[in-house]
Order: sequence, then structure tokens, then C-alpha cells
Amino acid sequence: MQPNRTAFIVAALALATALSGCAVLNTVQSEVATYGDWPSGRQPGSYAFERLPSQQAQAARQTALETMASRALEAAGFTVAPDAAQADVIVQIGARVNRAELSPWDDPLWWRWGGGYWYGPMWGAGYWRGPMGGAAWRYPGPYYGGYYGGYYGGYYSRFERSVALLLRDRNSGTPLYEAHALTEGYTTGDNAMLTAMFEAALKDFPAVGARNPRLVSVPRLP
Repeated sequence: MQPNRTAFIVAALALATALSGCAVLNTVQSEVATYGDWPSGRQPGSYAFERLPSQQAQAARQTALETMASRALEAAGFTVAPDAAQADVIVQIGARVNRAELSPWDDPLWWRWGGGYWYGPMWGAGYWRGPMGGAAWRYPGPYYGGYYGGYYGGYYSRFERSVALLLRDRNSGTPLYEAHALTEGYTTGDNAMLTAMFEAALKDFPAVGARNPRLVSVPRLP
């Protein structure tokens, strides 16, 4: 194979890997659960949001959440009602982020052990400290076989993010459809993530999940 052709193939593979990595970073995967009995043949129709008293006390935040959820509702076929009194369905929404601080002595399983074997030369000496506080020495070699191992532990936070929607018939007040989406990670997330989670929650509307929860992936928009 000619050198320039080899370089081209290597560059193409590197580009493909980078693009696939970007695709993963721009996708939000949520655990989704849906419930209800949306009437057969009923079209999505128009909607209006309804706020609980506690949500009315945080009007700015609730307005932001409603803007996020509107994208998901419109993707599911709904249109915003010009007058809430004439809406076909009333929609209640909510979002929550829970934080859990974990420490290694809460549960022995939080201590992470690692180890393995190597066979081959090893030279040099030095000391390193990992992000979780681990440390190791390497001694002058060469060595041709052995075992390495260690552990790390420490505090870190994990966040559980969840969104929910409840759709009710405006005339009767009957609940028609309920949807939940959940993600976990080491950050609180942002508006783009919550928007994607609302979209994931209604992605299969009006079907009710045969398996709850299930994983649903949607693009994360800037």
C-alpha cells in the first residue's frame, strides 16, 4: 500500500471516530416510563399548561420548563391553545434534580479495586497520583512479568435528573397520559438536557410502554 494512501485511510478512520464521539455527546439517553389510556382515534389537539400553587411561586423557572416541554408537545402533534379555557388538554409538568454525595465507607462496594498481569519489559521509576487519590511506584527494570493492583476511594456526587408530564382532558379532568424520563450523571445537567428529556418522555405518544422503564435516545440540541 502506498504511503499517501495509508495516511489517507488513517486520517479517515480518525475523522470517523471523532464524529461518532460527537454523536454520542450530542445524544441524551433517558429511562422512560409512560402510563394511561389515550382514547383510540383521538387527535392530540390543543393544550394549555396548568401550574400548581408552588409552581406559581417560581414563575420564572416554571416558564422556562414550559418552554422546554412545549417542544416535546409540538413534536407529539399538539398545538398551543390561544385561550386556556378552550384547550383540549391541560398539561402539568415538573422537573427535579436530586444530589447524592457518596463516600467509600458508606458501602464497601464503593471501594474500587483493580489489578491484572503484564508480561514484557518495564523501565523507569516515578510516582504518580490519580484523580481519586491512588498512587503507585515504578522501579528500574526491565521486568518481564508480574501483578499490579490497587484501590481508590473518596467523595463524589451523583445527580438524578427527572421530568414528568401529566395530560388531562380539559372538560372532564380525566387523566389521559402520564410520562416520566430519568437520567443520571455527575452534573446537574442544563436546559438542553431537560429539553431532550421532555422530548424522550413523549417520543412514543400516544402509545403506552409495554416495558417500563425503557431506554429512549434523542438528539441534544445546542
